[in-house]
Amino acid sequence: MRVYFEKPRTATGWKGYINDPYMDDSFHIEEGMQKAREFLLAVNELGMPVGSEALDPISPQYLGDLIAWTAIGARTSESQTHREMSSGLSTPVGFKNSTDGSLNAAVNAIISAASPHNFLGINMQGRSSVVRTSGNRYGHLVLRGGGDRPNYDTVSVALAEAALTKARLPANIVVDCSHANSYKKPELQPLVMQDVVNQIRLGNKSIVGLMIESNIEAGNQPIPADLSQLKYGCSVTDACVDWPTTEKMIHEAHDALSGPLAGRAAQAK
Repeated sequence: MRVYFEKPRTATGWKGYINDPYMDDSFHIEEGMQKAREFLLAVNELGMPVGSEALDPISPQYLGDLIAWTAIGARTSESQTHREMSSGLSTPVGFKNSTDGSLNAAVNAIISAASPHNFLGINMQGRSSVVRTSGNRYGHLVLRGGGDRPNYDTVSVALAEAALTKARLPANIVVDCSHANSYKKPELQPLVMQDVVNQIRLGNKSIVGLMIESNIEAGNQPIPADLSQLKYGCSVTDACVDWPTTEKMIHEAHDALSGPLAGRAAQAK
């Protein structure tokens, strides 16, 4: 389940559930952190793994034991702080390509995070300390489109494979069906997913996962001054597909890929 608590902003706006849990600029970060952990516990107790984006370099020490996959966003893949942090995370880490669509920052981030690092951070007791990592060899590339064009098509995927191979990295790619890959139009996410699923069905081996932006209700909504007017289950950030669409997308992908993925697993053995 995609559970994002921290929202990177291009300029200004709501920074997410941890930063401002009451959506009223009260910024009770301490409550946001506690509520975020309670939510993660509830999802994990359902037996559902959680994927999240690591934005604040301190948060992982408080939440990391409940997260199974981590994303580093398009705006932070080039950040040394986030590369160092990723080198010590106990999850696979997906680095998104830059907002202009280029792959260089993400590829360099994968290389950097695979190496040991030493930096200032906090320890398990929440105290400032020198953090020493051994490197994270499970970094991979996330294609999210950019520069006003998608990059999930077969040509773009082949170019991404070539870039990873040139850098002597495993050709492991996750495709984000949202953002520039769907021109931020949620109704296009199913079409993106169908295209990528078809690539896997026809023999692609490098695509190892997909991401969709999904919520209970379709679309998104602004945060009103009167919070009682908020529509339950509708995003206040990026526009999403609704739950029936999500269910249909996942079932169709399962039906199309159960055979090919079983074959891929057998070959891996």
